[in-house]
Amino acid sequence: MPAAFMTSAAQIPSGLQQRLDLPSGKVQAVLDTDTYNEIDDQFAVAYALRSSDRIDIEAIYAAPYLNDRSTSAADGMQKSYDEILRILARLKVSDKGFVYRGSESFMTAPDKPVKSAAAEDLIGKALKPRSGPLYVLTIGAPTNVSSAILIEPKIKEKIVVVWLGGQPFDWHTANEFNLKQDLHASRILYDSGVPLVNVPARNVSEHLRTTVPELEKFMKGKSPIADYLFSEFVKYAQHHSRVPAFPYSKVIWDISTVAWLLEPKWVPSRIVPSPGLTDDMKYETRPNRHPVRVAFHADRDQIFNDLFIKLAK
Repeated sequence: MPAAFMTSAAQIPSGLQQRLDLPSGKVQAVLDTDTYNEIDDQFAVAYALRSSDRIDIEAIYAAPYLNDRSTSAADGMQKSYDEILRILARLKVSDKGFVYRGSESFMTAPDKPVKSAAAEDLIGKALKPRSGPLYVLTIGAPTNVSSAILIEPKIKEKIVVVWLGGQPFDWHTANEFNLKQDLHASRILYDSGVPLVNVPARNVSEHLRTTVPELEKFMKGKSPIADYLFSEFVKYAQHHSRVPAFPYSKVIWDISTVAWLLEPKWVPSRIVPSPGLTDDMKYETRPNRHPVRVAFHADRDQIFNDLFIKLAK
């Protein structure tokens, strides 16, 4: 990590503590998403856009990913971009000047950002005059976001990153899909002093499970986007459940970040010193670290109730 990004309590960026306060009223945000990685990002995109009374989504960025649903980080990013367009079509939202391709690779070194249209747009939007911070909902590998921070560090004074990634800081490992996809980019979120709201997987977003019967009752036939998400969930469940009668459930991880921005009490959090992140993906306590906000629970029923109401519009 470059020395400039090893931030101590004595080097806290201006206004960091204030920007870690809980959001209130209507806020401005962008959404950075590896949308085709699973099925949860699709729900989060629709949830955010259907919450326009509280969240003004200014742009959506396609994030890279690499797993059995992609052949490379670049392929994952492009598939995510295409999936964003499919969701917007069902929501009757134009993609013109709204959706941007992200990084075609992960960071190869702590001081080597990956240039992309997404990173460029984030920098431009972050530096625009505005009355409050720009919230950056980050629900994939943080390559686009951390690259933008490296390219233009001034944006740290203008944004709040709300990231689904890693595990609780006292967990035996930090290992989690979004974090491990790009360890360099993940470290930048912990080390740079950017205002960070970290939503872990274990014991927090993992509470957000649902099933085919529940979605059939509350989403099927309710709206074009609800039907699309239901059908994609059914296909995903058929592929991943072990036998047809097995009681399969799926975590819709990413809606946790949207829920925190909408109603922070649904995803309660506390302010703690930022942890260090080791090469073997463990958290460690380091002296005099700047503060971050970390979630410790998610109110599953309240969040799904709000989601179902909005998707049924």
